[in-house]
Amino acid sequence: MGSPWKGFVEFTLPASPPTAFVSADLSSTSPVGLSLSPYGRSMSFDPGMLHNNGHTAYANGTGPGIRETGLVEKLLTSYGFIQCSERQARLFFHCSQYNGNLQELKIGDDVEFEVSSDRRTGKPIAVKLLKIKPEVLPEERISGQVGPDLHAYPFTVLHGYIHPVVSSIPVHLDGKSAPGQAPTGSVCYERNGEVFYLTYTPDDVEGNIHLDTGDKVSFYMDTNKQHFSTGAVSARNIQLVKKKQMRCQGVVCATKEAFGFIERADVVKEIFFHYSEFKGDLEALQAGDDVEFTIKDRNGKEVATEVRLLPQGTVIFEDISIEQFEGTVVKVIPKVPTKNQNDPLPGRISSRIGFNDKELPFGEKDTKSKVTLLEGDHIQFNISTDRRDKLERATNIDILPDTFDFTKETREMGVIAAIRDGFGFIKCVDRDARMFFHFSEVLEESQLHISDEVEFTVVPDMLSAQRNHAVRIKKLPKGSVSFNTQSEQRFMGVVEKEVVATNAKNASPTKVKEKEAEEGVIAYEDCGVKLTVPYHNKDIEGGGYPQAGDKVEFSINEVKRTGLQSAVSVRVLNRNASNAKRLIGFVATLKDNFGFIETANHDQEIFFHYSEMCGDLENLELGDTVEYTLSKGKGNKVSAEKVTKVAAVNGISEDVEATVMMGKVIRPLRSVDPSQTEYQGLIEITEEGATKGPNYPFGIMGMSNKADGLQKGELVKFHVCTVAQTGQKMASNVVPQRRAMVECVKDQFGFITYEVGESKKLFFHVKEVQDGLELQTGDEVEFSVVLNQRTGKCSACNVRRVSEGPKPVATPRPDRLVNRLKSITLDDASAPRLVIVRQPRGPDNSKGFNVERKTRQPGVID
Repeated sequence: MGSPWKGFVEFTLPASPPTAFVSADLSSTSPVGLSLSPYGRSMSFDPGMLHNNGHTAYANGTGPGIRETGLVEKLLTSYGFIQCSERQARLFFHCSQYNGNLQELKIGDDVEFEVSSDRRTGKPIAVKLLKIKPEVLPEERISGQVGPDLHAYPFTVLHGYIHPVVSSIPVHLDGKSAPGQAPTGSVCYERNGEVFYLTYTPDDVEGNIHLDTGDKVSFYMDTNKQHFSTGAVSARNIQLVKKKQMRCQGVVCATKEAFGFIERADVVKEIFFHYSEFKGDLEALQAGDDVEFTIKDRNGKEVATEVRLLPQGTVIFEDISIEQFEGTVVKVIPKVPTKNQNDPLPGRISSRIGFNDKELPFGEKDTKSKVTLLEGDHIQFNISTDRRDKLERATNIDILPDTFDFTKETREMGVIAAIRDGFGFIKCVDRDARMFFHFSEVLEESQLHISDEVEFTVVPDMLSAQRNHAVRIKKLPKGSVSFNTQSEQRFMGVVEKEVVATNAKNASPTKVKEKEAEEGVIAYEDCGVKLTVPYHNKDIEGGGYPQAGDKVEFSINEVKRTGLQSAVSVRVLNRNASNAKRLIGFVATLKDNFGFIETANHDQEIFFHYSEMCGDLENLELGDTVEYTLSKGKGNKVSAEKVTKVAAVNGISEDVEATVMMGKVIRPLRSVDPSQTEYQGLIEITEEGATKGPNYPFGIMGMSNKADGLQKGELVKFHVCTVAQTGQKMASNVVPQRRAMVECVKDQFGFITYEVGESKKLFFHVKEVQDGLELQTGDEVEFSVVLNQRTGKCSACNVRRVSEGPKPVATPRPDRLVNRLKSITLDDASAPRLVIVRQPRGPDNSKGFNVERKTRQPGVID
């Protein structure tokens, strides 16, 4: 550790040597190379004595005599005793050893002597005594410094100094010390080239201020009355002249183009610093870094100099309580601060802590989330105490779940209608307009998705008084939000007007809205009053498509927001006899705006347009059972109209044989190959030893996976069944047997070597791979082929790995490339240079690489 003191030596004394060591009250010191005045200490040393390991020399030949000082404690006719000043010892002396007039020697006189040993007993005695004349204390005020802390410890380190230094009374003593002792420090001053040390106590300092090591002071010298036996001198009436310049700590709170500001750790204050005063990598300096610095006065203002980085976490401004408290928000932070608002902690929380009611401030950074706080909120928080000014504030504020029982806010409900990057919109139950919200207003940090049901509070936008937005959003369980109220009572009525579908034949199924079709009307009676209510196709239940004159049963639904009523859960009771016959079929093909229905006999397909569909097209899938009516259009072409989805019935509800047959597709369905005239596909039995077997037709309902587009030539497994209406034998439960090799795998997709139509490769997505395995090139897989009815393209699904392919072997580099790499030298001035345009950053915005980078040998593959 570096020391500010120049030209000194340092050595250590053991805790219990034969001679004394420096004590806490500064009244004694080691005799090793040290001479003292009667009232102070002048530190000088004899290099020859540094090898005696701290032992005094006696008259037994161990070394030359050392002069010590002491006080005559007892004096008789021919002998006396001396109390040593430098150590706790009492030495005998004979009057013959006194050099001077024995009549002038009195008890209490200061004497100087050498230590020898009694020849008979071997005990130490004092010889060659000289009386010391008392020094007259100067009355003028002396300038000096507070000296180094010399409180005694088991090992005490002594320093010889050329320049004076200081030591204060330790702050940790807080005015307390061992029983019977007062806490002491030392001051030093220089006179005639020698440095003298004087003790002092807190009572000797004027102004009741605390002195720090290095402070410049002025004082008077005075005899220490507590040590009258030794005549020791102490400092009194100490006045502070100048505080020592100390290193301070803080945190960088702002950085500008050429300067910045530091928040100090000792006082609640910011201090300016220029970048030229920063000792380190300026590129690495950023707001939030811990630093230390020295304060200097420039042009009448304090500035930070010699700024250096400290380890992160060194500077701590506040202490946060472990215990959590509950309270109530009594004042919220305004969203738009006023011009006169200077309070950094404008919020207020009321809480009962212990037996007292307490009001604590808080700021914007003291909340755990960005959810809006309202007055009356029931919250939970910790208490933070600033170490600099002991200011207490609430922090880690979190809204408790029961807060809505305490606040007077009006809660509304709705459904998430749209989500964007960081914000979204809510479809409200009680409002027409969609309500804007920000993700920061979501409680409990729950992830929101479209169609999620939520509860929220509506507040006006501070920037635009005409706009509102949703805050304090809470996710609700499914089924909590309802936009309509439906009557429990069932009504009976007659269809007065049936729904007329739109004539937009080219409309996309996803764009066909109910508002594009005219409403149907049902007439009914309620309490003797004749009423009418509208209905829509989507509200029809069962297989009946209501027509004019049909008797129906229904419930009444009322929209909460508008109060409009309509008939729902409409069920046909008695159909008008004049209505056309309704047929049953199965959805075989779905295109962009039309489809085909497989007949009940599974041998033909009937065209239908989506405008003739009664109900929600989004829920219509391949294989669904539908009810329809046949009609003829231009050119006597037959098509289905008034198509209604009904409850599922067995596709081929006839006898199914248990035997599993193997076969090959010799003709696909017309949905796979539109160029063929026949609707049905055809499977040929493949038997061992036989070239050809019987053929069995199949339709969409005969396939195990309705979306599987069976191609010509594919091998399949199936059962044989008999259609009840016609007695025809058909293939059912058809399952393809496909195996092929993985040709390549990209990031999220790949291709299988399998011929489908004109393409010799089959696309697949990695999500379709079963068990989450990572496929490699050459792996053998089983899969199903799915035909996209709208695009006509095929892809693989339910991909399952059967066996792994050979592991790829790294191809060695060519010799010509290896030789070239070995011949390249980094010191070649003509070689291309690498210029770093931008420093690399990791996903967490950290600089550099986590993995240690090593030098790679040319031609060697790791």
